[in-house]
Amino acid sequence: MTDLRPAAPAHLPFADQGTGGGSPVVLLHGFGGDRQTWSTIQAGLAPRRRSLAFDLPGHGDALGWPRVGNAAVAAKAVVQSLDALGLGKVHLVGHSMGGAVAALIALRAPERLSSLTLLAPGGFGPEINHKLLRRYAAASDEAELEMLLEQFFGWEFRLPRLLARHAAELRARPGACETLQAIADEIIDGSVQKTLPRDELGSLGLPVKVVWGTQDRVLPTRQSHGLPGVVATHVFERVGHMPHLEVPAEVIRLIAENAAAD
Repeated sequence: MTDLRPAAPAHLPFADQGTGGGSPVVLLHGFGGDRQTWSTIQAGLAPRRRSLAFDLPGHGDALGWPRVGNAAVAAKAVVQSLDALGLGKVHLVGHSMGGAVAALIALRAPERLSSLTLLAPGGFGPEINHKLLRRYAAASDEAELEMLLEQFFGWEFRLPRLLARHAAELRARPGACETLQAIADEIIDGSVQKTLPRDELGSLGLPVKVVWGTQDRVLPTRQSHGLPGVVATHVFERVGHMPHLEVPAEVIRLIAENAAAD
């Protein structure tokens, strides 16, 4: 009997931008986002470096990915995608949940990386604003999403006009909210998040940067404290949980510094 089921995709959907020598930059978004969150970062990197921004399983155009779940599930999908695209070493950048995914890949396969840049990464401590994330996962109304998204940014930051609209459009697709709620259930263990062995980042043998904002209301800034001395920690005043959107020029510079390793 002929199997009429669609073949599983070889790689996650992605946006590819820029040219240049050296290892490409691979960008992994946070929970509830998609690859479009990196558009400004990709544009800033484009003159000197190729970058690829993936949609993680259950997000964006990867809503129907065969397996969705926690950071470990997403990490396997990213590595599969790197293999399918024939990418060797990469400069890996991850934000929030994508930061946890990037850190897991680095810890399990450091030979695949030229550098690691983590923006307010998940898994660096048990504390997490679980109530906000669960409400955000369930929300589909644009006005409600706007109120929730404001909590992801610093108090003085003006929310981009189209951000809530884009989020509402993503949630309007069948199964989108249910998928995000299922992922949230795997990320959050009751009222805390599962943690990573962050002390092991010091033994990776590659450049590692961690970026945080003092006004992060999702993951407390203190989770950036006490990292191994070889890990470069950059804490920005008056910045919330979205440094790549709040201080993009500074984030582009830090990524480029890490990418200068090759």
